[in-house]
Order: sequence, then C-alpha cells, then structure tokens
Amino acid sequence: QVQLVESGGGLVQAGGSLRLSCAASRSIFSIYTMDWYRQAPGKQRELVATITSGGRTNYADSVKGRFTISRDNAKNTVYLQMNSLKPEDTAVYSCAARYYNQKYWGQGTQVTVAS
Repeated sequence: QVQLVESGGGLVQAGGSLRLSCAASRSIFSIYTMDWYRQAPGKQRELVATITSGGRTNYADSVKGRFTISRDNAKNTVYLQMNSLKPEDTAVYSCAARYYNQKYWGQGTQVTVAS
C-alpha cells in the first residue's frame, strides 16, 4: 500500500494563496505520477493538475496560470501552490498516486475561498 496524507487546506480570502501538501509513505514515491483532484458539492470530480515521474506537468484550463504542482522526491511529497484564489476554487482537494494499474488516494482536504 501507499498511504497519502493531504494537509494545508483551510479558509482564505479571494485573491489569496494557499499551498497544499501530500505526503506519501513509500521511498519509491519517485516512480509515481501524482495528481491533484478537486470536487465541489453537486459537481463531478475534476482533475486539477498532474506531475509525472519525470517532472512534466499538466493543468486544467480553469487553474492554468494560477496553480503550480511540484514534487520533492526526497521528502516523498507533492505540492499544489494555489495563487489568485477564486470562490469557485472552493472544493475538497485530494491527491492521488498512480503507476500503471496501481492508484492510491488521500483522504482529501477542504479548501474554502471566501468572497
């Protein structure tokens, strides 16, 4: 198993910034592609950002230019830096680790952006 624990969520004002962290339990963390998802009430789960084992990144159009995904393999941790936050960014944010047929999820952390 790979255990993932998110942290860094909370309440922020519109226009503010927040950095989410996702810590993994295994030293082979570096082989995994890491994703950040979010889900707001009544809406489908949305893939927000991806970073591959080689460090290549992709973003949803809704967050491109505002969010940055990064990883520190020595710390088995992936980050999501969120800038210029908007009320519509409010959601539960979850990280996921995947490697071929393997996929593991964290429990999620709430991000609320006040207007």
